[in-house]
Amino acid sequence: MPLITVLSLIWLFIEKQPMSIVSNQAYYTFWYVIPTLPMFLLFTYLLPKFGSWLTLIFGNMITLVIFYVDAHLLKNFGVNLF
Repeated sequence: MPLITVLSLIWLFIEKQPMSIVSNQAYYTFWYVIPTLPMFLLFTYLLPKFGSWLTLIFGNMITLVIFYVDAHLLKNFGVNLF
């Protein structure tokens, strides 16, 4: 993820995008990564128990729930993810 983010920022610089777009890319990447982190922890725990497909489905469902809750909590602090 960090490599892809850095490459996308470099690409935006090469395309001579305004600094506001480059800055927004970095800012929102930070806020969108936070809800995905619990999935990686759950993945390592659930994989031996349920196998890859069920673990991926469950991990994505948990990520969506956490993202939804996170977006509503962050709205109270002026961060609008929707």
